Amino acid sequence: MKLGVAAGATAAMIVGASVPITGMLEGYPVLTGQAMRYALGAAVLLLVARRLPMPAWRDVPPLLGVVVTGMLGFNALLIAAQQYAQPGFVAAVMGGSPVLLALLSRQRTTSALVGAVVVAAGIVLLSGGGSWHGPGLVLALLTMVCEVCFTLFAVGVVRRLGVLGVATWTCIFATVIGAVLGTFIGGWQVPTPRQSFALVLLAVLVTALAFGLWYFAVNRLGSDRAGVLIGLMPVAGLAASVLLGAQELSLVSVVGVTTVALGCVIGLRRGTHEPAGTHDAEGAHHTHDAGRVPPKSTIASGFDTPAGVVAP
Repeated sequence: MKLGVAAGATAAMIVGASVPITGMLEGYPVLTGQAMRYALGAAVLLLVARRLPMPAWRDVPPLLGVVVTGMLGFNALLIAAQQYAQPGFVAAVMGGSPVLLALLSRQRTTSALVGAVVVAAGIVLLSGGGSWHGPGLVLALLTMVCEVCFTLFAVGVVRRLGVLGVATWTCIFATVIGAVLGTFIGGWQVPTPRQSFALVLLAVLVTALAFGLWYFAVNRLGSDRAGVLIGLMPVAGLAASVLLGAQELSLVSVVGVTTVALGCVIGLRRGTHEPAGTHDAEGAHHTHDAGRVPPKSTIASGFDTPAGVVAP
């Protein structure tokens, strides 16, 4: 369990701390930028994996679910949501993702659910709230669902293909789909040296490394307990902003960080009625659970994210 917690926490903090990097891609075509980023990520993962397992036909729908709703859809919805709502509001709504993950887990525990609620409260404090108009609320809610489905669609397929297999195949699919769609929406553009630097960092750290660590954590902990670690993303984003001088550390922020930490401690406790290996059974015997979730994540395309809230 400790290894799973460490992997999940590291992945969440990498994604959260990379927010300043995503700002370097502002104005760059979203879909083609993602296609290049995921192509680089796939290349790195292939070098690490060396041997890539072939997915069966039943693996294709959940893999596409991760790509369409999480890796591409999440980013598009996040950017759209910020056209009608303040970043703090979008971040606050996305704070509900740990709760939704806990509720949708087949083998959820009371401790995971309580911890997720506490984490969500901490995220709201960190985000500072905000306002919305028009379809802002709906778009923010859809973005949260995408964040959740990034994890849930992968629960079963990770068991069959392995962590590196899922991370690599989703990057390959995202590259192809992003390149095709991006050709007609946004077009292609030669990145500047600054943008190229951002794309490489996002591909290596956020995509190749964080993806693998996150799915490893989900495989070890289960989607409900791993979900509480999402609260560490805005915490890491806050830390990066403070260190870079872009934001001052306030009392409310400190309280928010403390609340998130408390929620993680509560949520990661193994339930008293949960036998060892419960989550293993969840992955082995309920491999299609994720497919029942309404359509779903990584750090917002690395292009425009609110208040440090992102997806792995």
